[in-house]
Amino acid sequence: MTPKIASPGRGGGFYGWFALAGGTLVIFTMGGSFVHAFGVMLPVICGEFGWSRATVALALSMGIMAFGLPSPLFGMLVTRFGPRFTVIWGNLLGALGLAGMALVQETWHVYIIYIIMGAGAGFGGYIAISQVVVNWFVKKRSLALGIFMACGGMGGFVFPPMVTALISAIGWRMTWLALGGIVAVLGVLVGGVFLTRNKPEDMGQVPDGTTAGVFDEAERAEPELAAGEGGGGKIRQIMRERTVWLIGAFAGANAFALGTMNTHQIAYLQDIGFNAMTAATTVSLLSAMVVIGSITLGALALRMNVGYLAIIGFAFELMAIIVLLTTKELGLIYIYAVLLGIGSGAIVTAMPTFVGVYYQRERYAQALGIVLPFQVVFQAVGATTAGAIYDAADSYKLAFVAVAVCLVLGMFFVFAARPRRQLQASG
Repeated sequence: MTPKIASPGRGGGFYGWFALAGGTLVIFTMGGSFVHAFGVMLPVICGEFGWSRATVALALSMGIMAFGLPSPLFGMLVTRFGPRFTVIWGNLLGALGLAGMALVQETWHVYIIYIIMGAGAGFGGYIAISQVVVNWFVKKRSLALGIFMACGGMGGFVFPPMVTALISAIGWRMTWLALGGIVAVLGVLVGGVFLTRNKPEDMGQVPDGTTAGVFDEAERAEPELAAGEGGGGKIRQIMRERTVWLIGAFAGANAFALGTMNTHQIAYLQDIGFNAMTAATTVSLLSAMVVIGSITLGALALRMNVGYLAIIGFAFELMAIIVLLTTKELGLIYIYAVLLGIGSGAIVTAMPTFVGVYYQRERYAQALGIVLPFQVVFQAVGATTAGAIYDAADSYKLAFVAVAVCLVLGMFFVFAARPRRQLQASG
């Protein structure tokens, strides 16, 4: 009997790339509006109401916590209702929150709305779209995840200048309404309703790069990767497994490093003599390298062990910190940005790829929901700790040394959790 090939299905071609396109629209619009627009809005709102920047910035921190800390619950809901349901309703909640920012009059209004937006983005964003990618892709999963993560970072390029232009043209309140409309149309309607589909079986297809028989065999074999460490789909069973905590540990180590650097690198560069424009250019270069690092790891992981690639990513980040600590030359500062950007892009893509290697589709969202809070908590801890160290010592040196130590620990955690084999299936 001729096996069913992944590409043909009802409608002719393999639909997974369209499902991925829907996910990238969701993460691009919601991430750009929720996070990247905030930095542009911050001084405008402070100037409008006379509030301090620390007071207003607290809203974003609260929103990020609402995005990440309930991730185990979000993972269970994605498993229960399917990612398409959570994408649509989570981002609709986020769109309503963005529109609601046009009406704020008090600081508590901003806090409540950003908590709502964070919860909506968490419910319908990272975990749900990652689950869609894992459902649709096996052979090219790492590449699909790399594209997904890279498009999330693209919001940092597009939204700040776009929001700046909108504020000049229509005012900050109408800009919030416009952002809500962008998420509603591109994220919810196009990305969620029209493009996102839960899994290939719903359309008479199987994941990319597999035949029906090979895919079934891969699905049965996948739990063997964690044999002896628990099984089944319940979250409490996953929490008893050593692997998920090791993945969370290396994600947390990287988040501590990035939380520190993203928050304080501009201030550090100005402290050592560079002007604000040079510091901003360095960060822009770093952001571009994050996109390159994400896609590069995704492509290389099609042929190489993702664990080795993740260790190389940590090594790039470690070299970047050493360069930053030992130079004040502009050319070397740009090398720091290239190394840190490529390394961090690789690591943020390696994490969901690791989860996909170890956990089959029915358990993926729940496992990712356990890992994601590590990132949120350690990112916040890194930023706060570095600020406290600077206040006490009038220097970031000890904070950056702590980052280097975390990166070394990250390599160890990757080595301990590295996949025993890559899940690959040929058509």
